[in-house]
Amino acid sequence: MPNRLPKKTNVIWEIDLAREGLGGIAANESFVVFGDRDFDDLHDVFYCLDAKTGRSIWQVERLSIAQFDYGNSPRATPLIVDGFCYCFGATGILLCIEMRTGRVVWERDFRLDFPITEELPWGHCGSPLIADGKLIVSPGNPDAAIVALNPNSGATIWQTTGRLPGYGSHCFAKIGGRGQIIGHDNTTLGGWDVETGERLWTIEPNAPGDFNVPTPVVHGDNLIVCTRNNGTRRFSFSGGFDQPKLVTQNKRLRPDMTTPVVAGHYLYCVRDFVYCLDISSGLDELWRMRAPALSDYASLFVSADRVMIVADGEILLFATDGTKRVIDRLKIFEKRAPIYSHPAIVGRRLYVRGVSKLRCIDLGSASEN
Repeated sequence: MPNRLPKKTNVIWEIDLAREGLGGIAANESFVVFGDRDFDDLHDVFYCLDAKTGRSIWQVERLSIAQFDYGNSPRATPLIVDGFCYCFGATGILLCIEMRTGRVVWERDFRLDFPITEELPWGHCGSPLIADGKLIVSPGNPDAAIVALNPNSGATIWQTTGRLPGYGSHCFAKIGGRGQIIGHDNTTLGGWDVETGERLWTIEPNAPGDFNVPTPVVHGDNLIVCTRNNGTRRFSFSGGFDQPKLVTQNKRLRPDMTTPVVAGHYLYCVRDFVYCLDISSGLDELWRMRAPALSDYASLFVSADRVMIVADGEILLFATDGTKRVIDRLKIFEKRAPIYSHPAIVGRRLYVRGVSKLRCIDLGSASEN
């Protein structure tokens, strides 16, 4: 995370895209991977680019016909682990691809393996997760709401009964010495034992109808959850891995989609404003700030001393000391437009997707700025 942003935008390379995308970008020092659609909107297309030059290394296509709200592009962020990439499309096609060659090692089609009869207006959205050596995904089938797969073969290790999937991603934490997968299904918040898939606890929200898009944040022995209808809540696991208890709530911060970040005692999130809440004093609102680049959604990055917000074509940089001050701003696209695809940062390079282009931007370093 840079201490300051460059004075002007330094685009190292950019490529044109077929469509506006929703799924996040995955990157390391060598590769950049993202999901897209073909021009006829009939196939999912997963691309791998050379991180240094933007040159195409491989692409993998799979027939995937759908009529989802907000388009049919993959929603999930690809997952790069140990020389392989796990790509998940909105219709439920899951691919394990060898990074170096683009060879498909294995694939699963949830429409065949774990079919559901109910409609998912936005499709499958949760990103694949590696937890305790298992690949965790959420088909949403009544007998396979969440499944753990062998990441090397795609074979099912366990599956657990439950509800339709939510529209966010799960996270993994060890609480009370027990590893658990934490996240939403379509109506509740829950935790599942990573070894067996057993559901450990369930929280029914007071207000129904949440989209359940933001990912829960584990902070020490606390769980912080933000949703549109139920606001921002802090639950405590101080009693171990049993049912967490609601400690405090902020009803004003109610994001549709933005996942919050935590730095020290402060929580930062975006919904039309930047919000800063004090975790140590009951999620009290320290401040909120309006800025022209802010709208319903933004992507947030955090380090020990900086919060970086990628908003509608612009970056905002804040300190994490609770002060209400923008340190720097940087335009990353010429026109203001929502950026729904979560960017990736590797070193000082930001890989960010706009409406029709994917750009690699040099964020510079403190010594250069």
